Order: sequence, then C-alpha cells, then structure tokens
Amino acid sequence: QLQLAESGGGLVQPGESLRLSCTTSQYTLAYYAIGWFRQAPGKEREGVAWINSDGDSTNYIDSVKGRFTVSRDNAKNTADLLMNSLKPEATAVYYCAAALFGDGTTWHVLDAYDYWGQGTPVTVST
Repeated sequence: QLQLAESGGGLVQPGESLRLSCTTSQYTLAYYAIGWFRQAPGKEREGVAWINSDGDSTNYIDSVKGRFTVSRDNAKNTADLLMNSLKPEATAVYYCAAALFGDGTTWHVLDAYDYWGQGTPVTVST
C-alpha cells in the first residue's frame, strides 16, 4: 500500500505562489505517474496536472497552463506542483495521486489512480 503525503499548502494572497510537494516514505514514486487534483468547497474533484514516471511528459488543465508547473525528482522521491500567479478560484484542497499504469490519456480521471494522499488545503484570499 503506497502512502502519499502532500505538503506546502497554506494561505496566500492573489498573485502569489505556492509549491506543493508529494512524497512517500516507503517504496519509491519512480514507478508511478503522479496526478495533482483539487477539490473546492461544494465542487467535484478535478485534475490539475499530471507527470509521467520519467518526468518527460506533462499535462495541465487549460485554466492553469502557463502558471502551474508539475515536476518530479525521483532521486528524492518527490513530485512538486509549483503554482504561480494564484487566483482566488484556486482555493481548494489539493491532492496528489499515483498511477502505476497509464499513458496520460486518462490523467484527469479519478479512477485511473491507485493511491491518494490526504490532501493539503490552499486558500487564495486577500
């Protein structure tokens, strides 16, 4: 059972940045593609970004393209989501998820993932 842990959430003002991290203390993330999802109050969980196991392929939802960057360091067993120019609508709980299989075509589908973290809250507000 792969246990994921997110960190880095918090309260920021619009226009500021946050870096979220996803890690595990057991096994290795290197075999898994990592997806970042978010769930705002009263809304469904949605995929935000995805990176394949090698780190050479990524996907993003349109609303964050050019502002968010997903990356990973398999040597450090971490996957990060750098969020720049944050907007109030980015307020949500952010989750990382790991998928052992998949080429990224269904990266935004929750059922495509095998393991989930507990989430880290992000609030963008003045």
